[in-house]
This record gives sequence, structure tokens and C-alpha cells, in this order.
Amino acid sequence: MPTFRIASPEDADAHAVLGDYFALRAAEFPGGGYSPAYPTAAAFQDPDGVFLLLEDEGAIVGCGGIRRVVMPGGEKDVFEIKHVFLRPETRGRGWGRLLLDELERRARRRGARALVLDTHHTLEAAGHLYRNSGFTGIPRYNANPNATRWYRKDLTVQG
Repeated sequence: MPTFRIASPEDADAHAVLGDYFALRAAEFPGGGYSPAYPTAAAFQDPDGVFLLLEDEGAIVGCGGIRRVVMPGGEKDVFEIKHVFLRPETRGRGWGRLLLDELERRARRRGARALVLDTHHTLEAAGHLYRNSGFTGIPRYNANPNATRWYRKDLTVQG
């Protein structure tokens, strides 16, 4: 079973897996024009975020992060899920759900009342995972040039 490790997105291991993620997206992006943007450490610092590496038997097999955002209209206590990625050879094992659930758990611990994310319509498996995890489609909330779909999941307050 894979384990999680907190990392800065600027650390060598994180930078390497993000590089693989961006290269794969660029190769698959319809019509080219994918615009990768490496995240900064500041965007994922506690208490307003965290960046996780997913490890299996000592190898980095995936990553993902959460960061606090202020939504249009000023809504606070919303966290955005970013850079969810599993290496292709590890897919189909349920690790995407494992990673998403861990990011949600960590967002709840930081006081999240909702999660949001963006994705591209060609990432069908990702969209399926998000919808099956309780996310619903919403209007565009950011200017990400790589996104064509935006999702939200309202979180119940846990006592």
C-alpha cells in the first residue's frame, strides 16, 4: 500500500514527478498549447495548504496538493485541489481515490468548508473520479488556460 510524504513542490522528488505530469499533459493536450506552471512552495504551506507525494516501495508514484483560495464573491475556507497525478503504470489500483480522500481529509483538518478543482474534459478518468467522489460541475472560478471543467464539493462540518 502506498504512503504519503509531505514535500515542497520545489523539492527534487516533487519537481521530477510534476515534470512527468506536465510532459504527459503536453503530449496529450488537444491541439498543443498546454501551459505548465510549476507550483511554488509558498502556495502549499501550512496552514493554508500541503503538497503530498505518493510513494510505493520507495518510488514516487504520484502527487497532489491543496491550497486555500478565496472564491469569486469573497467566499473563504475553500481549498483548491491541484496537480493530482499518478504515473500511468500505477493507475487502476484505486490510488487516485486514496490520494483524493487524503487531500480532502487534510483540507477538513484545516477548516475547509468546500473543495474546488479544475480539469480538462479530455481527462475522462479524472472527471469520473471527481464526480464519483461527490464533486459537481460549477461555473469557471479561475483563469487556468488548461481547464475546461470546474468542480466543487461542499463539505459538512464534522463535530
